Amino acid sequence: MSFLNQLLTILPADRVKQDEPLSAHTYTKLGGNADYFVAPHTYEEVQAVLELAHRESMPFMILGFGSNLIVRDGGLRGIVLNLNELKTIRREGNHVIAQAGAAIIDVSRQALTEELSGLEFACGIPGTVGGAVYMNAGAYGGETKDVIVSTVVLTPEGELLTLTKDELDLDYRTSRIAKEGLIVLEATFALEPLAYEAIKEVMDDLTYKRESKQPLEYPSCGSVFKRPPGYFAGKLIQDCGLQGKRIGGAEVSLKHAGFIVNIADATATEYISLIRHVQATVKEKFEIDLEPEVKIIGEDIAVENA
Repeated sequence: MSFLNQLLTILPADRVKQDEPLSAHTYTKLGGNADYFVAPHTYEEVQAVLELAHRESMPFMILGFGSNLIVRDGGLRGIVLNLNELKTIRREGNHVIAQAGAAIIDVSRQALTEELSGLEFACGIPGTVGGAVYMNAGAYGGETKDVIVSTVVLTPEGELLTLTKDELDLDYRTSRIAKEGLIVLEATFALEPLAYEAIKEVMDDLTYKRESKQPLEYPSCGSVFKRPPGYFAGKLIQDCGLQGKRIGGAEVSLKHAGFIVNIADATATEYISLIRHVQATVKEKFEIDLEPEVKIIGEDIAVENA
């Protein structure tokens, strides 16, 4: 039986696509095609796809909103699992339990509705719960590790595990999830009761700061670089005079130097080339290495010999 037909024994045909353009599934609007793009709706379906991939030695990756991701122009081989339909959010006492595909913004809004405080920092993070745990997402002084209690994951072979906060090894923009290739299915957050208006005031303030300072009008991967110890990446880039620097359709944002925006149908190659140019310029001027926060994956387009 072909690999496609094996996938179709797990998922209906409308949730299995071949040669799917990943530019339609990333915030940057960049990226080539995925060999197989699948959208499980249950944990059992995710588990079955992983077991099939393991059995057939087929590479795979998890894709949420694609907000902190650059896919190269040659696309991705193997399977891309899109978990965005796993998006249930529920309250149990002072805990909020959210599935991996739920938007972390929606989880923060649900916490507001429930009058539970602790996720205000996440009200503007454009990613999923799975992505937030994967990279210990944070903003405005808060991080995922501040509120997470535990997470349910699958190993690459399809084994189901529950990991406590201490077992997740959460650090600045990394985690055990990222290091071991685990797949987040759901996460539990411990929050504190607080009046609706008090929570909303904080969220409104953070939303204003984000919208006034970030170039949200263009496709981008968000903040490109990790914060160098003792510095701010955006300030270093600004001090190098790089705002407005373009390669093809990619530009260092005039609004916030820490962002690279897709202003004119950029290719991933152009976008990545601009990242490398910024790194080289900052290194030359300040002797500081800017480490990307964004994850760059996939293959380059093969160039035929003339």
